[in-house]
Amino acid sequence: MIEATSCGGVVIFRGKILLLYKNYKNRYEGWVLPKGTVEPGEEFKDTAIREVREETGVDAAIIKYIGKSQYSFNVPEDTVEKDVHWYLMMADNYYSKPQREEYFVDSGYYKFHEAYHLLKFSNEKQILERAYNEYLDLKKSNLWGNRKYF
Repeated sequence: MIEATSCGGVVIFRGKILLLYKNYKNRYEGWVLPKGTVEPGEEFKDTAIREVREETGVDAAIIKYIGKSQYSFNVPEDTVEKDVHWYLMMADNYYSKPQREEYFVDSGYYKFHEAYHLLKFSNEKQILERAYNEYLDLKKSNLWGNRKYF
């Protein structure tokens, strides 16, 4: 068994959520949240910020830690057990540019119910729900977008 750790973000701007569409040689297609592998010596928060920037071109700020999802998949030589640490993040505009080298062919901001139905993986849907509820709570308390908050 191979253990792997990634970090990613639920990036929100004006109530909409940033998603990426991946198409790998027409074998893997679907909408996902931005995430990627932790580099040696890198803090989880730094990984989330870097991966969001690399995969989407978005400079997002971390608001808070949301939680961890876990899944496994097979590679030819073994099974990979992956932990993904998720952060609620805030963008300051609607700009995004999918990273072609990673087979992302589209990106954009979607309303919650659209994003929820577009997402390919149920564990990402659960993280989206948790993050969006946090966002709504912060907004209700007038803390969302308040730079002093983070």
